[in-house]
Order: sequence, then C-alpha cells, then structure tokens
Amino acid sequence: MPNNIILLVARVLLSFMFIMSGIQKFGGIGGTAGYIGSVGLPAPMLLAWLAAIVETIGGIAILVGFQTRIAALAIAGFCVLAAVLFHFQPSDQMEMISFMKNLTIAGGLLALFVSGPGDLSVDGRSGRLATA
Repeated sequence: MPNNIILLVARVLLSFMFIMSGIQKFGGIGGTAGYIGSVGLPAPMLLAWLAAIVETIGGIAILVGFQTRIAALAIAGFCVLAAVLFHFQPSDQMEMISFMKNLTIAGGLLALFVSGPGDLSVDGRSGRLATA
C-alpha cells in the first residue's frame, strides 16, 4: 500500500503543472500561437491548440490514473520537444534551467510509464495493468 500512495502523490505532483498550463493556454491561445510562431514553427495556431489539449487532457489522465502509461509517454515526448525547440539556448542560463527541468520532468513521466499508476487509480480500479 505505501507504494500505491507514493504513486498517487507522484501523479498529483506530475499532473498539476500540465493541467494548469493547458488551461492557461486555452485562455490565451493567441499568445501561445505567437510564441510558437516566434521560433519559426509552422501552423502555430494548430500547434497551440494541440499543446493546450495534450497538457490538459494528459494532465487530467495522469492525475486520475486513466490510460496513465499512454498519457505519461505523450507528455514526456511533449516535454522533450518543448525543451529542444524552446529552451535549448546555451547562452541563456534561465532557458537552460528550463531545458533541464523539462528533461527532468520527462524522466519522472518515463518512470511513471514503466511503473504504471498504482492501484489507487482508474486503471487500477478497472483491472487494467496498474503496476509493472
């Protein structure tokens, strides 16, 4: 049982930032699209909507432990892409800290992908493989 409690706490901590960030993107989708466009990516409005959806839906899925492994893998990929595309600026220490934080969060999400959400989750309650 202690491992299941720790996995629940891990899911809450990993999900909170993504849920909040996704909701904020929905509220300022034009600004998000502008930021995406500023680095030269194509279709910034489409990518802004996609980012908002992935962060919000993926964050909620991780929080409640629904399709956790898929959500964790998707958001880990999102973190790595965001790190490389937006934060890898060796001349800017703050951007490099954000780069490293994104990679660190991706590592935590990959650990969740491997471990599963634990029994205190929708996946665990429904009989899906909740733990490795």
